[in-house]
Amino acid sequence: MTTPIPTTIRLQKASRSLRLGYADGNEYVLPAEYLRVHSPSAEVRGHGKPVLQTGKQHVALTGIEQAGRYALKLIFDDGHDTGLYTWDYLHELAVNQESRWQIYLDQLHKAGATRDPHVSTVRFTP
Repeated sequence: MTTPIPTTIRLQKASRSLRLGYADGNEYVLPAEYLRVHSPSAEVRGHGKPVLQTGKQHVALTGIEQAGRYALKLIFDDGHDTGLYTWDYLHELAVNQESRWQIYLDQLHKAGATRDPHVSTVRFTP
């Protein structure tokens, strides 16, 4: 199976999203927050255990750089710019966006965390 490489890549700053178009006619809009919390970087994936990303609701993409012929480096306004989004990984994020997003929301809920960067959750244990 060949790697699905986008035929169009558009950074949409106003909507804080990345638009990917493919030769088969499919087009996907990936919000910056979604891309940020699913970054392939060591900071997010951790060293053996993924690190839940919180407070990223208002994050924006500020730039895109091609990394060789196999990936994109995405630059976010929170300073995050590590992790290479391979063509395969971007396609997987695109086609599984709904289920991956729900899993993320469930993880936030279970952790008592939030997407809002202005809210801190404190748990008291009696």
